[in-house]
Amino acid sequence: MDPGTFAATTPDKAAVIIDYGATMTYRELDERSNQLAHLLRNAGLAVGDHLTVVLENSLELFVVTWAAQRAGLYYTACSTRLTADELAYMVDDCGARVLVASSRTLGTADAIAARTPKVELRLLVGGEAEGWDCFETALEAQPRTPIADQAEGSDMLYSSGTTGRPKGVKPPLPSGAYPTPGTVPFLCQTLLGATDTTVYLSPAPLYHAAPLRFTMAMHRLGATAVVQQHFDPEGYLALIERHGVTFSQLVPTMFVRMLKLPAEVRNRYDLSSLQAVVHAAAPCPVAVKEQMIEWWGPVIHEYYAGTEGNGFVYCNSEDWLAHRGSVGKSLLGPLHILSEDGQEVPQGETGTVYFEQAGFEYHNDPEKTKGSRDPAGRGWSTLGDIGHLDADGDLFLSDRKIDMIISGGVNIYPAEIEGVLVTHDAVRDAAVFGIPNDEFGEEVKAAIELNDGFVGSDALIADILALCRTKLAGYKVPRSIDIEAALPRQPTGKLYKRLLRDPYWEGVGRSL
Repeated sequence: MDPGTFAATTPDKAAVIIDYGATMTYRELDERSNQLAHLLRNAGLAVGDHLTVVLENSLELFVVTWAAQRAGLYYTACSTRLTADELAYMVDDCGARVLVASSRTLGTADAIAARTPKVELRLLVGGEAEGWDCFETALEAQPRTPIADQAEGSDMLYSSGTTGRPKGVKPPLPSGAYPTPGTVPFLCQTLLGATDTTVYLSPAPLYHAAPLRFTMAMHRLGATAVVQQHFDPEGYLALIERHGVTFSQLVPTMFVRMLKLPAEVRNRYDLSSLQAVVHAAAPCPVAVKEQMIEWWGPVIHEYYAGTEGNGFVYCNSEDWLAHRGSVGKSLLGPLHILSEDGQEVPQGETGTVYFEQAGFEYHNDPEKTKGSRDPAGRGWSTLGDIGHLDADGDLFLSDRKIDMIISGGVNIYPAEIEGVLVTHDAVRDAAVFGIPNDEFGEEVKAAIELNDGFVGSDALIADILALCRTKLAGYKVPRSIDIEAALPRQPTGKLYKRLLRDPYWEGVGRSL
């Protein structure tokens, strides 16, 4: 199934509705993505080539992703919040030959032209600019019928890298003929009951893996996807009532923000249409999930997985209530909990969580790819998370990738921030880690060691933070900075971050 299937059977049905009212039917999505696929072929892009898109939540984003999906291309959706340095790195690293931006992201996208020489075609949505082709005008010159050599493409989204820079997670392209639905539509159908009658609500930025993949899965099923441009807790509830939403996906920080609404606001909206709500991407405090199930009923589902797509752990409300705090059972083969020496540990003991699947690589980072594999060569792979299995086979996570911070469902990689901090003249050494935040789960905290001749002060910290704001997207900038006499390091140079981080987590009641 694909948009073309439903363009033939339900052409006037809404495929996408943006919260401000813009709508695209299945006929329009099919025709426009066909037009862009023709444009990309005419520009010389062949199966396995790459494009990058930096668009806000919009109708055009789906035109781009579906054009790439049906033309056998890799596509990378980039955050609209990246700085020029960050965007230039990702566009050049993935080898993108096409860059699609909007009038709202043009400032950053235009600034990277000299640093992205592999880009041959630049398309601008909703405006005109020197060096850019108008997206709408370019499409109108192309046929609305499918290209002759349709092939399944794939997203290539970015995760952390060993150098602090994100690394692209590059799966092999699907081998089947187009259209060949993948795992996500199947899971949405079998676990969450999605059908062509589903109305799906996506409140998160579509440059993240789960929102993009789940929304596109709805188009495989002929459902309607409602997209919120920016999450607003009351606005989210209003959209459920207005559109009769049956299915949605959130991150726990959204639960927190809705629970903080006054009771009269929470009770104002009819949420009875909800049949399934799934959450992932960040740890959900037990008390928060208990309150959500009490409010919405047993419609809440949870899964644990990664951009890498190497495994899927799942539980529904009933399962979770019987194993509070777990993320469920593996649905794609057994899990293996390994000790540091690669041996399986007894049930109940903590170790690194391994899935039996691999099937991905980190683009341009063979060492990180190797580090994700079972050292015994059994073909297993890990996201680096730490946990244990109970007697029923439910997985409980107790820690995760050594340094990664998850704030509001967004992955933040400390090495990148540390690399900026140490460029300040006053900073000798830096450590970045996550500390508790009631709304976002974690917030970014930095600890620094000063060079000789510098004295800690509010003015100095303000100057260091100002430097960060010029080099990093806003959500990566530390909320606060501690000045330490010396950071705790081993003689080998390894930093004992836990000594810095643990005091902030004492008494919090959770380790994530």
